[in-house]
Amino acid sequence: MPHTERWALILGASSGFGAATARALAEAGFNIFGVHLDLKATLPRAKQVQADIQAHGRKAIFFNKNVADDRNRAEIIAKIQEHLHKAGGGFIEVVLHSIAFGNLKRYIADDPKDAVDRKALEMTLDTMANSLVYWTQDLVRAKLVGRGTKIYAMTSAGSHRVFLGYGPVSAAKAALESHVRQLALELIAQGICVNAIQAGAAYTPALRMIPGHEEAVARVKEMHPDKRLTKPEDVAHLIVALTDPRVDWVTGTVIRVDGGEDNW
Repeated sequence: MPHTERWALILGASSGFGAATARALAEAGFNIFGVHLDLKATLPRAKQVQADIQAHGRKAIFFNKNVADDRNRAEIIAKIQEHLHKAGGGFIEVVLHSIAFGNLKRYIADDPKDAVDRKALEMTLDTMANSLVYWTQDLVRAKLVGRGTKIYAMTSAGSHRVFLGYGPVSAAKAALESHVRQLALELIAQGICVNAIQAGAAYTPALRMIPGHEEAVARVKEMHPDKRLTKPEDVAHLIVALTDPRVDWVTGTVIRVDGGEDNW
């Protein structure tokens, strides 16, 4: 029926926190617009997420495109507008920015080829941080978000801690949190909330790309009183809980979902 469908937009929908959130929101009654970037080898995981959404009786409209490309963003937003118009209206209630695509080289290396360069550093910042601003700008201009929309961006303890090989991503996470605060300030008068979610270490494809992640995982399990990592579903369940329209005064902050991990 027109104006009764609930929609979420997941940027990074095929794995990790994005996939878990897409599934949880579908179970809670949301249809999903998903954006992901997968080649032939990993495309089945995106198709599985779509199938899981549809198994809940929800719509799953996915786009296999680079979210950081301006032309892709414009094309996707136009298609979302077209779909909602044909459906009789509506808007996006939840946006999740869960983009894990960045350079993992050190800043300093004996061989310059082993150190991050300008192009890689700028790509990491643009993809993992600045793209949040560009997507939010265009969604607002297209009137696809409005009063009651909740926008979330995935950050990490790397925004304020240091790990060898994590420098470019760490800088991107710090910038991402700054973008969240500024967007929250500028959008609260429109009733749009913007927050960052800091998850604890979770065994996702993104974590497995980080040099030395095995040692980090072992350390977290050893020190954590509950002896487990964060699960993507921990974040997904929080986002579902916060879809309650009465929760409309939490914005511009970092919400930790880590079982207290960052305290120790």
